[in-house]
Amino acid sequence: MASAPVHKLGIRPYGDETVKIDTSKMPAEEKKAFDYIDAHIDEHVENLQKWIQQPSISNSGEGMQESPEMVKGFFDKLGCQKTQINDVGITKWGQPGNPVVYAECNEGAPKTLLVYWMYDTMPVTQPELWVAPPFEARLVDGKTAGIDPGFKKVLIGRGAVNSKGPEMTQWNAFQAIKAANGKLPVNLIVIAEGDEERMSMGLNKFVTTHPDLLKRADAMLMFGGQNGARAASIMGASEGLMYIELTTSGTAWGRGPTVSDIHGIFKRSTDSPAWRHILMLGSLIGKDGNTPTIPGFMDNIKPIDPATDKRLHEAAGKVDLKKMADNVGVARFISDDPYTVLKMSSFGTAFNLDGIWGGNMYAGGSGAILPNKITSKHSIRYVPDMNSGDILKKIRARLDSQGYKDVQLRLIGDQPWSSMDFDTDVAHSVEQMFDKFGIPWTPPLSKTTTMDAEDTNMGGAWPGYLFTNGKQGDPGTTPIGLPIAGGSAGYGGRAHAANEFWVIEGSGKVYGMAGAEKSIVDELYNFANNNTTPAKHGLK
Repeated sequence: MASAPVHKLGIRPYGDETVKIDTSKMPAEEKKAFDYIDAHIDEHVENLQKWIQQPSISNSGEGMQESPEMVKGFFDKLGCQKTQINDVGITKWGQPGNPVVYAECNEGAPKTLLVYWMYDTMPVTQPELWVAPPFEARLVDGKTAGIDPGFKKVLIGRGAVNSKGPEMTQWNAFQAIKAANGKLPVNLIVIAEGDEERMSMGLNKFVTTHPDLLKRADAMLMFGGQNGARAASIMGASEGLMYIELTTSGTAWGRGPTVSDIHGIFKRSTDSPAWRHILMLGSLIGKDGNTPTIPGFMDNIKPIDPATDKRLHEAAGKVDLKKMADNVGVARFISDDPYTVLKMSSFGTAFNLDGIWGGNMYAGGSGAILPNKITSKHSIRYVPDMNSGDILKKIRARLDSQGYKDVQLRLIGDQPWSSMDFDTDVAHSVEQMFDKFGIPWTPPLSKTTTMDAEDTNMGGAWPGYLFTNGKQGDPGTTPIGLPIAGGSAGYGGRAHAANEFWVIEGSGKVYGMAGAEKSIVDELYNFANNNTTPAKHGLK
């Protein structure tokens, strides 16, 4: 084993953790990798810092040429025999996709894992609210970051939890195994997309064009993390998520400015497309701001089965809604009933207004403008057995019936819902890790949600429909048909928000980055040794 580097950051591998890993039945190879991680944790944190410091914002294009090269370099360094950056061209929805990185690491093992990554992140919308510059990757204490003060070191940065922190945790674990033992216990196929925040449009093109490259895998391992000190969950399924844009213009309406924005003085005698847009939006949502008024919008929702509903009620009795709201960063939830909030969070739908623009967009000051065009962007989260095509038709019908036939409705992208069968080798590998690491966990609430009832992060949408071994909500796409599971030690939060973080030194029952890396090591060895389903006998 290589000698340990001189410590620069002084990271404590075990932080202030009280939870312990049961290594009594682990093979010697695992323990050697664990020792390597402890000795090189400073270097591993620096790896994450360097990645955070490279912006990769798919919505603006910043860093989207450099970032796939960086990801390719990671897997070149790991010793993968094949690494390539694939230009996907124009995608299903008409926009150019960002490159997809593909790699193969043939270790001569019987079993092969497909590893899914996303290298893109969300933009930084409120830089003044960050305690450290979002691309500095500064280490701060939890109190400074407004997080749990028990965490002595957290890394602040865009992409820290979504998803560079969990992914670099994986890569560090792979590298540690190879450095300590010479090879991994499984082969790897890696696919890394740069469009996850743009509905995975490039990934859709790559997977549907090259399915045979991925079907050689036996299963997929997703990145993940703990839910703080709460029970962990196993990920793999996905809710549905579609994005639309609505545009009102004087040109299409035949009233108001028709060529460009004009001076605001003319509002005294001229109709406003902007006010028309606001009134149009009001025809789509109830006065509570939560309930769509689109006829038939809630049709086709699959009822929750009695067993799942019982578990929701049981989980509701353990929830502190105030603490849950504080963790998310909201004043309160729509409901004050814990059961209702959990049900909404795991099985509810949403019609959101993500942004609106047009006219004078400068903060402060003045500037008299009568806009000729207003556009709003909306994310719609949908569940089994809803269908995005049906939802789109119903929105169009509602607009037309309310006198807004001139309003343009554009589908930006769609990720259908997908289900997952969790009685698989890869899911059991995650469960076994949770048990050895002393992490409480609960089985998925159902086959059609990735969200644990006590998960205050309320995530759920990812392009699982392209890979699932279960059902999926896009009859026009044939999935790869892989068992999928995600879950690990480690913790982060505030995805898409200011002060996004990944915990570096753990505390109490929450592991830091070293423990998170060890959980990945254990999952790989668990998967290599589980034999519920026949392997495809390695990469060829």
